[in-house]
Amino acid sequence: MSIEAINEQLLRAIGVGVALLDLETFRIKFHNDTFREWFGDIEIGQHLSELFASLDPEPLKAALNEDGRYATETTFRVRRRTMTVALAFNKALDGEDPIAVLVCQNISRIKELESMIDSYSMMVERNTREIKREKEQVEKLLLNMMPRSVYEEYTTFGVVTPRLYDPVSAIYLDFVGFSDMVIEHDPGVIVSELNDIYTAFDRIGEQFGCVRIRAVGDFYIAMAGMPDPAEDHGAAAANASVRFLRYLNQRNETHPIKWTCRVGISSGPVVGSVVGVQKYIYDVFGPAVTHASTLRHWARPMRIVIDSRTANTLPEGFRLEPVGEVEMSGNAVEEVYALEADMPAPQEVR
Repeated sequence: MSIEAINEQLLRAIGVGVALLDLETFRIKFHNDTFREWFGDIEIGQHLSELFASLDPEPLKAALNEDGRYATETTFRVRRRTMTVALAFNKALDGEDPIAVLVCQNISRIKELESMIDSYSMMVERNTREIKREKEQVEKLLLNMMPRSVYEEYTTFGVVTPRLYDPVSAIYLDFVGFSDMVIEHDPGVIVSELNDIYTAFDRIGEQFGCVRIRAVGDFYIAMAGMPDPAEDHGAAAANASVRFLRYLNQRNETHPIKWTCRVGISSGPVVGSVVGVQKYIYDVFGPAVTHASTLRHWARPMRIVIDSRTANTLPEGFRLEPVGEVEMSGNAVEEVYALEADMPAPQEVR
């Protein structure tokens, strides 16, 4: 680089600090006004290290001798403020004397903007994680309220088309003496117990293809044969119900609070849909649910009562005991049966 080119660079360097350095001693031979403005009183002949204490002159000299250029950044305090400067060294000749042209660009604002962008990116990433976590929580909540196929239809289209499921089997279970238990025990204990029990029921139901529809207070409703049709819906409901009772019997052997339930199972048609606009819930209604609710009233504690439609769908291996004729909805009289679960008689409920 000739001296003419250096002079041209100095003229263009408005707002940029420029200095000429002796390449052997790294002492300042010239600086422009911007350089002086940034670094204060500077004397010609002052060593570069007095301005940039962190700058090692040896790697700088080696780079200039080899490539003719060297670039780095440094941060320092000037008049009570922190300043970040990009340093660009270029090897040149002043006549026959080798010199280095030092161009300093204040990049403090750029660094501040980069820091702001990094902070904003971190905030966006954090918010994205929170939104994802909240979405997963909402999805989990909705999947507790409705079958997955219904959830996917609802999230895709915003509505759920009412569907007729026929035939299916409905399980209707309630706990005997629940009101007295609520009075006798701490509410937190009752809620914790119900959480454990209903969680176990859900897992048992999944093993046999039964979907929990509702679990409110002392009653639990599950369906077999929906949303996907299943020919063995009656057997699925019966198997799940038998294991509900077995689970409660095993639990009662080790827990101070003894839970006693009764179960009704009915087969037939139901309609499933989301009900409500602001406070919506997925619900099923129809003859199968209504009859299952009626049948559970005829069940003795820790016993299962089924209707003739369910009984006709059961394969061999289930033991049924006639209970008699029961008046169902619409004044219809129907033969019902007790499904034996091969369990000991429950303790008397007080």
